[in-house]
Amino acid sequence: MILPVTAVFASVCVLLLIVLSYRVATFRLKHRKGLGVNDDRDFEVAVRTQANLAEYAPITLVLLAIGELNGVSVAWIYGLGMAFVVGRLLHAWGMVKGRGGPHKARLVGIVLTWLAMLVLAVAVLLNVFLFSA
Repeated sequence: MILPVTAVFASVCVLLLIVLSYRVATFRLKHRKGLGVNDDRDFEVAVRTQANLAEYAPITLVLLAIGELNGVSVAWIYGLGMAFVVGRLLHAWGMVKGRGGPHKARLVGIVLTWLAMLVLAVAVLLNVFLFSA
């Protein structure tokens, strides 16, 4: 397998996205709303939680794959992938428990997500500029 570490994190992100999408689908069926949301706060939270993962995961998974292909340490790829996934899980948990408002898990999840993405981007750039022929 060419990208085993990225494959694991892509699979985990898909599983989380399916769980979050199921939550949205149940609200859509309950409220008979095919597009958008109504005044149900939990419905809006479900939609934004799902969308937030869908916004952050693709670019992070692309960077994980680029890093893994270009020789960034597998330990770094694994650690940053894990930090990203834990950040997304905490964010989702905090969104649901805080009903879209402030919640400690949401804040920690956002910070962990951004930090993982930032360090990953720097690791990929350093790999390109310092270790390329």
